[in-house]
Amino acid sequence: MSYTFQVTVDSARPHEMADWWATALGWEVEPSDEAFIERMIAEGYATEDDTTRHRGELVWKEGAAIRHPDGLEAAPRLLFQLVPEPKTSKNRVHLDLRIGEDDLTEVVDRLRESGATFLHEGTQGPHRWVTLADPEGNEFCVSP
Repeated sequence: MSYTFQVTVDSARPHEMADWWATALGWEVEPSDEAFIERMIAEGYATEDDTTRHRGELVWKEGAAIRHPDGLEAAPRLLFQLVPEPKTSKNRVHLDLRIGEDDLTEVVDRLRESGATFLHEGTQGPHRWVTLADPEGNEFCVSP
């Protein structure tokens, strides 16, 4: 038996992080279904306190997700979930972005200009990577 999965990232600002990562990866933020949210509130399954507005849309306050433009068959979904506590230590799991033929320096520069922080550069034999942190401090690596 095999399973599917999504990757969930704890976040202080899930909608902003979903936007940032969608841009960084060239992915899509999953659209909000305002009619569904309003129905859940009207039927008593949720309250207005469970929602917020992001970029003018009614969204669930607790999280936002992004997905590969080719769908879940191409890559797992990334969910950014609201948590009250800040990040305090190194990630135990991180994403490795494989950029293929794109220029590593250009990709790293673009990510830094959009809010990523440079942490270090590594090599092992012929392999090279750069470790960055996203705007909330979550580490990730970028490599060809």
